[in-house]
Amino acid sequence: MTAGASHSSPSGASHPPTFSDYYALLGVSADATIHAIRQAHRDRSKDYHPDTTRFPLEQAQEKFRHIQEAYRVLSDPALRLRYDQAQGNSRLQGARLNPPVPSRKPVVISSSAYLEPGERPLSGGELFALLLLGVTLVGCLALAVGLAILRGENF
Repeated sequence: MTAGASHSSPSGASHPPTFSDYYALLGVSADATIHAIRQAHRDRSKDYHPDTTRFPLEQAQEKFRHIQEAYRVLSDPALRLRYDQAQGNSRLQGARLNPPVPSRKPVVISSSAYLEPGERPLSGGELFALLLLGVTLVGCLALAVGLAILRGENF
């Protein structure tokens, strides 16, 4: 990534404006749940990730940075509240924010788009590895039983 290409650009025509509304950037409403914000972040990140984007690289990098910043703020309850207060979100009057709830267990942020391990579906590679593991286990058991029968051992 290039340094210094953050918010100010000499040619403002080719770059989208700086996003001050993180909710609009992610495409969610101000009362969106953390799950909706997480899903919107994943969807937008796929479109603008510099390694997989179909947009011009410089534009995608800038948009991706904005998306990451929006998610960083909106996924943290304390930062989100401060952001909402700083924005003077009148649209939040009567809207239910997701207040911080005392967690029953510590939240572990995984590398898979910040989903908890129980929420993330297994990938094709992981399923294939489990299949190979199962086939290997069954093969070993069959080999052990076959050898025991050939030797005439009772088990």
